[in-house]
Amino acid sequence: MQLTLKDRELLALLGENARTPVAALAKKLSLSRTTVQARLERLEREGVITGYGVRLSAEYSSSLINAHILITIAPKALSEVVASLGRVQGVTTLHSVSGSFDLIAIIVAPTITELDQLIDEIGAMNGVERTLSSIILSTRISR
Repeated sequence: MQLTLKDRELLALLGENARTPVAALAKKLSLSRTTVQARLERLEREGVITGYGVRLSAEYSSSLINAHILITIAPKALSEVVASLGRVQGVTTLHSVSGSFDLIAIIVAPTITELDQLIDEIGAMNGVERTLSSIILSTRISR
């Protein structure tokens, strides 16, 4: 997919606020409303935009405890572990990585007790050999 500069500008504006009306997007991009609508439809049709989401307030987000869980899995257990992690509500993101660990899970919980339970749950899963967790103290850059 080839994105134009205007496509990337449109995606950046939607990243700031996905509920921005098409007329306001058109004005900010110096394009007509119908052109912006057509670009949105094309980006959706081509799978560049797959949905629109909720951005949580900084106040609410800062009340949650986030952690990175580095996970080493047993040989041939990737699909089983990924499926198990997918069923855990507190897992917000899962990355396959290179290096001494196989996966990095980003988890979130409202309390330290619940975070501890999540870490224990992940460590006890079939196919998980070892975990290393790091609580995120603050976020310096988020885009």
